[in-house]
Amino acid sequence: MPSRSPNIVLITVDQMRGDCLGVEGHPAVETPNLDALAGEGVRFTRAYTAVPSCIAARAAILTGLAQETHGRVGYEDCVPWRYPVTLPGCLADAGYHTQGVGKMHFDPPRALMGFHNIVLHDGYLHAQRKSSVRIETVDDYVPWLKARAGYDAMYDSNGLDCNSWLARPWHLAEELHPTNWVVTQSLDFLNRRDTTKPFFLHMSFVRPHSPLDPPQTYWDMYADRDFPTPVVGDWADTSVSGPGDVSPTAFRGILEPRALHRARAAYYALITHIDHQIGRFLQYLGEFGLADNTIVVFNSDHGDLLGDHNLFRKSLPYEGSARVPLIVYAPKAAGIALAASSVVRAPVELRDIMPTILDAAGVDIPASVEGKSLLPLARGESPSWREYVHGEHTLRGQSVHYLTDGREKYAWFSGSGREQLFDLDADPQELHDLAADAAAASRVTAWRERLIGELSGREEGFSDGKRLIAGRPVVETLANARDRR
Repeated sequence: MPSRSPNIVLITVDQMRGDCLGVEGHPAVETPNLDALAGEGVRFTRAYTAVPSCIAARAAILTGLAQETHGRVGYEDCVPWRYPVTLPGCLADAGYHTQGVGKMHFDPPRALMGFHNIVLHDGYLHAQRKSSVRIETVDDYVPWLKARAGYDAMYDSNGLDCNSWLARPWHLAEELHPTNWVVTQSLDFLNRRDTTKPFFLHMSFVRPHSPLDPPQTYWDMYADRDFPTPVVGDWADTSVSGPGDVSPTAFRGILEPRALHRARAAYYALITHIDHQIGRFLQYLGEFGLADNTIVVFNSDHGDLLGDHNLFRKSLPYEGSARVPLIVYAPKAAGIALAASSVVRAPVELRDIMPTILDAAGVDIPASVEGKSLLPLARGESPSWREYVHGEHTLRGQSVHYLTDGREKYAWFSGSGREQLFDLDADPQELHDLAADAAAASRVTAWRERLIGELSGREEGFSDGKRLIAGRPVVETLANARDRR
């Protein structure tokens, strides 16, 4: 190992859109600490999640694998994590003290996956709550909260669902909020770590994923603001349910304006709350004397459509769902020599985080890793790079695929065979579907041929190597993930 190996902090948030940073020019969201981190580091404006939901995204982050290899192509609980090579495992083998705090979403939940220790809060944990497992055995925040509030106060009293557009202020003291808890536990790790080793800390927040419950101070920051209305493409379904008819956990619908405003205000408030808590952590990092040799990587696992195109939540290929924020910061003492305050537009993906961190730590990248280190891009070099990202998600009986090079995006829906094409340079909000335009026919064909190649040989039978085949049965998890021993 290098004589002064850098400490590394990986900060992951849940369901934060790629455009929800002040430095991105967002008209409402305030993120001063993340903006400052981006100002001194490198921001990747075309970062995507290959599978826009929690479990698969985290598998990509921890293994550096593409979805075809880690096997998770939709959302399915209770499929065991059997990955012999992981980011924390590689760092632990190289002499790092490794700690995970917050949302890991492993199965079984207490699997260490290479960490020396994990302190857990994954959110509601539907699968565990439906089983006979006592929630306190798989979640460390719940007993912590019960000891202070007297009951499972997060879900027993506020009336909010963990996949809902319903919103209201957090009903307890701010210091009891899960966002504050993640930072409190992370600071406790800094106090208790093995100071003879460099450390790797994965600080993983559940918010801004619903429940949409920011502390009152942050709710008040946004409740009375005016926001631009959500974007609605000329291709969007306008026949979906109207005001008063939309389920609180719906994937699509037209909300009553006041309800939509509350949802968006709460979502933005949760992001600012996280930003301020990140600032709290970074301040203490400096007070511990660690800031000069600590690399920070910030990312989200996926986004939230938040009413765009009359859609909600994630899983779909559109920018609000699939594009994520990604910032890499390294102080000069770490010896990484990033092109500070720069922006990279190359198409990158969550599987690139593992090799980037290993590269920054001076640790060999295992041959199994399919992602690529972002450091050459972050230094302003011109490495050979992938042409595009392939993403997908199984949703309601079909598999939705997308390809993007950051300039265009092609989408294919396996149930109907529908195709879409967006010019992201000219139309970053995906308002106009070009797939049926005669002038775009050759571009659609080129993207289709790429997807035919990507899907050739897959177990679902979406491609025979010559054409895309609609109507095939779909799976949430590929056989290689189920069969892995």
